[in-house]
Amino acid sequence: MLNIHKLSIAFQGDYLFQDISFRLKGGDRVGLIGKNGAGKSTLLKILAGELEYDSGQVAEEKNLKLGFLKQDIDFVYGRTILEEAYEAFTEIKQLESRLEDINTQLAERTDYESEGYHQLMVDLNDVQHQYEILGGYNYQGETEKILQGLGFQRKDFDKLTDTFSGGWRMRIELAKLLLQNNDILLLDEPTNHLDIESIIWLESFLKSYAGAVVIVSHDKMFLDNVTNRTIEISLGKIYDYPKPYTKYLVLREEMKTLQLASQKNQQKQIEQTEKLIEKFRAKASKASMAQSLIKKLDKIDRIEVDEDDNSVMSVNFPVSVVPGKVVIETNKVSKNYDKLQVLQNVNLQVERDSKIAFVGQNGQGKSTLAKIIVGELKHEGNVKLGHNVQIGYFAQNQAEYLDGSKTVLDTMIDAANETNRSKVRDILGAFLFRGEDVDKYVKVLSGGERNRLALAKLLLQPLNVLVMDEPTNHLDIKSKNVLKEALIKFSGTLILVSHDRDFLQGLTNKVYEFKNKHIKEYLGDIDFFLEQRNLENLREAEKREVVKVVETKSENKQSYEDQKKIKSLNNKLSNVESKIQQLERDIKAIDVELQTNYDATVSDPKFFEKYQAKKDKLEKLMEDWEATHEELEKLS
Repeated sequence: MLNIHKLSIAFQGDYLFQDISFRLKGGDRVGLIGKNGAGKSTLLKILAGELEYDSGQVAEEKNLKLGFLKQDIDFVYGRTILEEAYEAFTEIKQLESRLEDINTQLAERTDYESEGYHQLMVDLNDVQHQYEILGGYNYQGETEKILQGLGFQRKDFDKLTDTFSGGWRMRIELAKLLLQNNDILLLDEPTNHLDIESIIWLESFLKSYAGAVVIVSHDKMFLDNVTNRTIEISLGKIYDYPKPYTKYLVLREEMKTLQLASQKNQQKQIEQTEKLIEKFRAKASKASMAQSLIKKLDKIDRIEVDEDDNSVMSVNFPVSVVPGKVVIETNKVSKNYDKLQVLQNVNLQVERDSKIAFVGQNGQGKSTLAKIIVGELKHEGNVKLGHNVQIGYFAQNQAEYLDGSKTVLDTMIDAANETNRSKVRDILGAFLFRGEDVDKYVKVLSGGERNRLALAKLLLQPLNVLVMDEPTNHLDIKSKNVLKEALIKFSGTLILVSHDRDFLQGLTNKVYEFKNKHIKEYLGDIDFFLEQRNLENLREAEKREVVKVVETKSENKQSYEDQKKIKSLNNKLSNVESKIQQLERDIKAIDVELQTNYDATVSDPKFFEKYQAKKDKLEKLMEDWEATHEELEKLS
């Protein structure tokens, strides 16, 4: 599909990566990992053809279709969700326009016997056939199915995209990519704005995807569930192993241990050879032997141990002044977005030095309450801040809070005051912005680099209360761990919106679950909350209630044997669906070839026999699907 050979790119004289080579083939689901700023997003842009590289080759198959989901998306205003999603079907929309034009001409003309009228009829037949081949009669239903899988409801379809947050707009862009039948999908942080139901749905979709997928993500569970290969970019090199993330880490450590052992043995041999050389040099009769050993030593291919990039940011949140005992108090706080009510009569009292986690599925009001607390949203009810309270706020979408036209250094200087302006460069250095990095424009920073800049900017203001909304989005694993340690040491008050269990473990001492417009308090950390809710993980807590109810009913009414059979039938159904999708793609590709290059396509004498065999197999699979589905419905 795609072959990358000795690819290199440098910025301001320093190589981001150099002479990297790998190949993508159908069925590859690659987790592209590495530190923030290692070059992951840059590599995706190069593969997508959006960025020039310095040297090397990117060779692709003819007519390769490639889809790219970026971290930041520009939308055309004025379109509804459905209209924006339909933009995925460029060819189909063009054919629809052509059909409308032809039908208009046929309705207006009366010269039924003329050659022109006859040509219109021929054109109509050709366009309709092509329209059918491309799925023109099915694309609307497929669009609705994908949008619902990503969390949209039917009532949302006719709403303008302008009214949705950046996260929801990202879902529309993801839906468009999934609808396009691309050969390769490049996904840059696809889970950052998805709720758990949508993540599970996306995992299922990608696992059965016939093409190749390259995913940049710092969500360990998502990578383990989806990927079958890991490519790490580190210090300008890549490490490529056919394992998902966690297994890759184990394998990489084993490889490094072997390298160290081999290097140690080689070093012993070298030292012994050097001793012999020194010994033989002293004797004229052994001089030729000494020269022979020297030549042998020069030819040894020295074993090198893979280097790790262990540079990490340095974070410490100092408390400005000690506030009163109660730092935040809300009384009957309610919030509506048009007709949608997300919070109703919420009462919350936050005491000094509390460390609180807001959890729950997307759309239940976690970020809304955080924004109300920091004074960013109008609302009903009262919010009262305690004596000497100074709030620092980390917003979920930093692209909306940082000015892309400013440099990193200007962003910090503009946020600084007379007392801390002289410390700006030191703070930036602690957050890994060193040398010429400070002159980069914010608009060219990766998502992780923006998050680091936002954290650095927080240190320029006096604070004793931190309100942080998904601060780990875009951050690499090491940066997450550094931030967690800093928040554990933070002696002020913390309110944290997150769905990352690893990050929350041991960090907070109180959990508020957001559900059905209200909040419920749990006096303990995230593990205590899950234990009280009898859940294995945060994914279970964030699943939609309707899904949980259905599962509970089936568990109560079905025997163990029935449950096993249902699971087996579901697996069979997924397998059949995957085969059907692949066959439909194959037949569609053949149909297109027949349209565009008939003679070359049918040159194989057994072409029609093979073509019919594919259609027969598809028909048999459809029958299998129907029979399996009926059996599953009876058991359910």
